[in-house]
Amino acid sequence: MAEPQLNYVQCLGAAGLHRMAYWEWAHQGGLAKPPVLVCVHGLARQGRDFDTLARALSDRYRVVCPDVVGRGRSDWLRQPAGYQIPAYVADMVTLLARLDVEQVDWVGTSMGGLIGLGLAALPDSPVRRLVLNDVGPAIRYEALQRIGSYLGQPISFDSAEQGADYLRSISAGFGPHTAEQWVALSRPMLVPLDGGPRLKLHYDPRIALPFAAVTPELAAAGEAALWQAYDGLRCPTLLLRGADSDLLSRETAQAMTQRGPRATLHELAGVGHAPTLVQPDQIALVREFLTASP
Repeated sequence: MAEPQLNYVQCLGAAGLHRMAYWEWAHQGGLAKPPVLVCVHGLARQGRDFDTLARALSDRYRVVCPDVVGRGRSDWLRQPAGYQIPAYVADMVTLLARLDVEQVDWVGTSMGGLIGLGLAALPDSPVRRLVLNDVGPAIRYEALQRIGSYLGQPISFDSAEQGADYLRSISAGFGPHTAEQWVALSRPMLVPLDGGPRLKLHYDPRIALPFAAVTPELAAAGEAALWQAYDGLRCPTLLLRGADSDLLSRETAQAMTQRGPRATLHELAGVGHAPTLVQPDQIALVREFLTASP
C-alpha cells in the first residue's frame, strides 16, 4: 500500500522561523506535471487524517497534506499567540512556493477550511476549487465550548488502545467507523511522552491559549471578517455538512448557498462535526466535485 513522503518547509512567523511538515502522496496517474490537491486538517488533528482520501485521489493528483504548525511533525511556536488563522495562511503561501505550483485545489476540514477560505479570498488566489468540510463563517458557540473542554488538557495514556478510546470519546461527531478505520485515524495522533512508555496527543497543548482567549466581541468581529472573505470568493465551492453538526448550523450552511460563491451543499446523515472523508460516499462527493468540468 502506498505511503506518503514526509517533507519540511521553513516558514517565517512573528517570532522567527519555524518548520512546517507536510506529507506528499506521489501521483499514480503518470502525468509529468499533475494537478496539486492540498488537504488541511482540523484544530487538534494532523495531516495523516487524509491518508484514505489521498490514496483515493492520487490517481489524479499530487496530494499534499500539511501538519499545521504546532501539530504532528511540525515545530511548536515559541509564542503561542502565533497560533492564528492569518499566520497559518501565510505558512500555506510559503508551502505553495516550495511546491512550485500556480494553482491548487483545496480540501479543508474545520480549521483547515478556514485556512483555505482565507487563502482563496486573497487577490489572484491560487485556489481553483475549494471544499469546506463542516465549517463556515459563523461557528456555533456550543461547539466552541465543547472543543474548549478538552483542548490542551494535560492527559496521557498507558497504551495506544487507551488513547484511541479517549479520542473516540471526544470525536463522536466523526460518525460511525470500523475498528480498522479508527485505528488508522488514531495512530498518528499518539506519540511517546518524554521518551517513556506512556503516550500523549501529538500537538502543542498551547494551541488552546488563543482559542480560550476568544471573547464574544472578538468572535463577532471574526465572523464579520469571515463573511466578507466568503462573499469575495470566486472559485467553485463545495460545502459538506454533517447533518448533526454542532459547529456549522443548517442556517449558516443554507446562507452559504445563497452568498459569495453560492456553494454546493451536501449534508451527510449520521455524522456531526466533522466528516472524516474516509467513507466511500464522502470520498465520491469530493472526487465528483473536484473533477467536474468547469
